[in-house]
Amino acid sequence: MALRIATWNINSVRLRMPLLLRLMQEQQPDIICLQETKVEDDKFPFEPIRAAGYVHTAIAGMKSYNGVAILSRRPFAFEGPRHWCDKEDCRHVSVTLEDGTEVNNFYIPAGGDIPDPEKNDKFAHKLRFLREITGWFESVKGDGKRRVLVGDLNIAPLEHDVWSHKQLLDVVSHTPVEVDLLGKLQSSLGWVDAVRHFVPETEKLYSWWSYRAKDWEASDRGRRLDHVWVTPDLAPTLAGQTILKPARGWEKASDHVPVLVDLN
Repeated sequence: MALRIATWNINSVRLRMPLLLRLMQEQQPDIICLQETKVEDDKFPFEPIRAAGYVHTAIAGMKSYNGVAILSRRPFAFEGPRHWCDKEDCRHVSVTLEDGTEVNNFYIPAGGDIPDPEKNDKFAHKLRFLREITGWFESVKGDGKRRVLVGDLNIAPLEHDVWSHKQLLDVVSHTPVEVDLLGKLQSSLGWVDAVRHFVPETEKLYSWWSYRAKDWEASDRGRRLDHVWVTPDLAPTLAGQTILKPARGWEKASDHVPVLVDLN
């Protein structure tokens, strides 16, 4: 059965509810994974989401910051959020679909502005978070479970995942230490980058454009921070990908755009 999965840092689910409903209507994803929902669980806007057909939900939210959610038209099992780095900051939820496939939705810490863990606690948190989740996936290696990992990983790992490799080497999200740790995470289960499965590494590809750019489209100074990975046993089922760049131009848009992957 075909499955379309979308991941999107929505930057406030309540503020951008019209855009979420537009995504649902125009792209018809079966599963939508959101980051930066920025709402406490008891205030989550279930009603319009369920009215649109996404009756299965897994959420972990907090006031004003972070927050992740999985919205699905298909049933799943949800055992509650998982916390990392001794913080309950709502950065990870996972569910198991009826066929046994596990879907993990992450919002990895952005890391602040200074790429030095000694000088910047936010960057230290980011590096620790990456190491912890890598260790967790390594611990479940060999259990035979099919997995999908999606989310705003806040790292653009490849040279052409950023508008200028040379200029961004010392900018948080593209520094060598972050790229190295993301590579170790990817190696933990042999994850396949589902988008780059279809798009050569030599081709520029972005999913985020800063609000600071007056004309984001003309300058096109983007980064690919949003990812969909699958375990190797799911790689043969990959059928297509879409980075929905036009969504960056929607009214009251997020600075991230939805990334969608199709599996058969």
